[in-house]
Amino acid sequence: MAFCRGIVSEIAISFQNVTKTYPLYHHFKGGIKNLLFHPLEGIKSLKSSQFMAIRDISFEVKKGESFGIIGKNGAGKSTILGLIAGVIKPSKGKIMVNGGVSPLLELGAGFHPDLTGRENIILKGILLGLTRSEILNKIKKIIDFSELEEFIEQPIRTYSSGMLARLGFSIVANIDPEILLIDEILAVGDKNFQDKCLKRMLDFKEQKVTIVFVSHSMDYIDMLCNRVMWLDDHSIKNIGKPELIIKQYQQGNIS
Repeated sequence: MAFCRGIVSEIAISFQNVTKTYPLYHHFKGGIKNLLFHPLEGIKSLKSSQFMAIRDISFEVKKGESFGIIGKNGAGKSTILGLIAGVIKPSKGKIMVNGGVSPLLELGAGFHPDLTGRENIILKGILLGLTRSEILNKIKKIIDFSELEEFIEQPIRTYSSGMLARLGFSIVANIDPEILLIDEILAVGDKNFQDKCLKRMLDFKEQKVTIVFVSHSMDYIDMLCNRVMWLDDHSIKNIGKPELIIKQYQQGNIS
């Protein structure tokens, strides 16, 4: 098992035979009594009770590529984004990430509910690797993009999910990311802001920012991505051009 960063390469992201499992501690054969009186058997049962998030995944994303990930809920899409971001570690296999990662994986991630929108912009920027002065130089642009000027001095615990989405995307959209991870963010917020986010992502694509994009919207996947990976039952079903993989996914089988 390994996780590497900073290797000079034309490859931005590489997964080599990566598996991620989570132990199911709440379930083991025979209950507490069996664990106490037959510890070896109980421990063996514990080890065998695992949830398989992804299984033996191998793929590469080139620098400047827009790479889509599709699949049903629970297929392992968000797990892969979490592994790329480094917030979780693989159980087996090797991951290489070559470049700074700007993740937008969950509404409110990295925000503090009692801080204002402005204070959270500074906090989030620092968490993403910017200095305080760098984020302060960008803060007006971020606030303007978010269209949250009248709420920006309010604690974000008062924000709706749509407002959190605006704030989160606006920060990431204005910090010149190297590798951008997006998990369904375009599905949140009003239509005008979705269009604004989509335009910004198309700008990133034009600028050759590496993008890994998870979505259930096949229209967005087709519009934004150079290649698409289809996950099914925690494994890779196929990787290829968007029009081919989307068609296969919608048909439910590989032709």
